[in-house]
Amino acid sequence: MSNTADGKKARREHARELAKQEREAAQRRKKRNRVFVQGGVIVALLAVVTVVTLVIVNATTTTTINPKNMASNGILFTGDGTTLAPVTTKALALDADPVATDTSALDATVNIVTYIDYACPICQTFETTNAEQITGWVTAGDASLEIHPISILDRVSLGTKYSSRAANAAVCVANYDPDQYMAVNDALFAQQPEENTSGLDTPALKKLVADAGADSDDVASCIDDKTFADWVTSATDRVTSGELASDTVTEFVGTPTVLVNGQLYQGAVDDAEAFAAFVSSVASEATTPAE
Repeated sequence: MSNTADGKKARREHARELAKQEREAAQRRKKRNRVFVQGGVIVALLAVVTVVTLVIVNATTTTTINPKNMASNGILFTGDGTTLAPVTTKALALDADPVATDTSALDATVNIVTYIDYACPICQTFETTNAEQITGWVTAGDASLEIHPISILDRVSLGTKYSSRAANAAVCVANYDPDQYMAVNDALFAQQPEENTSGLDTPALKKLVADAGADSDDVASCIDDKTFADWVTSATDRVTSGELASDTVTEFVGTPTVLVNGQLYQGAVDDAEAFAAFVSSVASEATTPAE
């Protein structure tokens, strides 16, 4: 009888010991899981902080490379009576705003500023209609010309972004071989692709630029690498938001936008005489003494 009682007592004590060990094990598991959860939350929070930091850094830091000879976001040409030449400038520092051309420092009677897209057929019409007389005025020293290449017509090139690639190519020339810019400008309009076609591919674009005279390896590599693609986007954004070379014109009206001494030309783009009359009228205003 005693042995039976002792056996039952031993089994109860053993059961209590097992229950105690299970409770302690459960407590240890609970504590361990709590530590893991807290650690996971901390890791997750650190990950969120890292992502937010990267987003902020990326939003406030730009890798845009600024080209030489385009401090105003346009390339400026003047003449001395016999030749037409670009005005050279250093590349702006990263994140620096463009510097408006100081037209008061120019000897030219009028300052002509154009905002053009190399995929824009109306720009092509204006350029081919007026290129000869504008070049003549600038060469003679009667005017200066500032060309701003922008890109608003990527949508008409079947996904190839020809407008942006052509603008980048032009800026590559402005940076590395500015003396050939006018020839390249003329060639880009002369070989402008039809709207809603893929346009020139990169090898064809490089050949066009090289055939126009900008045949350096630097220019070719710049076109291949799309070195100034971000700059083109930034410059386009500025223009389309109304940042124009005028104190009175603050709304972008599309391409081409043509300003003469800050006044918007609104005449026919295919009428050289109409544009010449507008330039003459603005020039007369500039030379007429204020009463």
